[in-house]
Amino acid sequence: MKILIVYGTSEGHTRKIARFMEEVLQGGGHSVVIADATDDPPSPDGFEAVLIGGSIHVHKYQSSISNYILSHLDTLNKTYSAFFSVSMAVASKIEKEHVEAQKIALDFLEKTGWVPNEVQHIAGALKYTEYDYFKKLLMRMIAKREGGDTDTSQDYEYTDWDELRAFLRGFCSKKPKSIA
Repeated sequence: MKILIVYGTSEGHTRKIARFMEEVLQGGGHSVVIADATDDPPSPDGFEAVLIGGSIHVHKYQSSISNYILSHLDTLNKTYSAFFSVSMAVASKIEKEHVEAQKIALDFLEKTGWVPNEVQHIAGALKYTEYDYFKKLLMRMIAKREGGDTDTSQDYEYTDWDELRAFLRGFCSKKPKSIA
């Protein structure tokens, strides 16, 4: 299968997730093109499947992702596709955080008009070493409130790579919808 992966990232963890997806899919015999949404990614025309993802920051995704989707909406809605949403809420033990992340994703998809075949929520990372002073304090406060990792001298990764690998296997095993 010929697959396109387009991603948006703020601190680089969504890029790492997209690169992991690329490796897993290529290892499964698929032809994969990967692009940062800010780098003029290719059109989804001609691809059998498309994966688009971004990370939630202050209740929204990178504008480059929504711009890409809006620019290619007709093709995306005719192509077998999935949206992957990366956030710290997925790593939270608080159910309300999970519900909020799901709502942000659904609102985003509704606003853009894109109807992917699947939506996958992926736990992100705390990139303390990359945050500015104020963001570091804010993220530490949130982590402390939730009983999470608060040592700001290091980063913490919460992505479940085995779960992501299983999602990709499932995604590729389903028959893509035909282009109307």
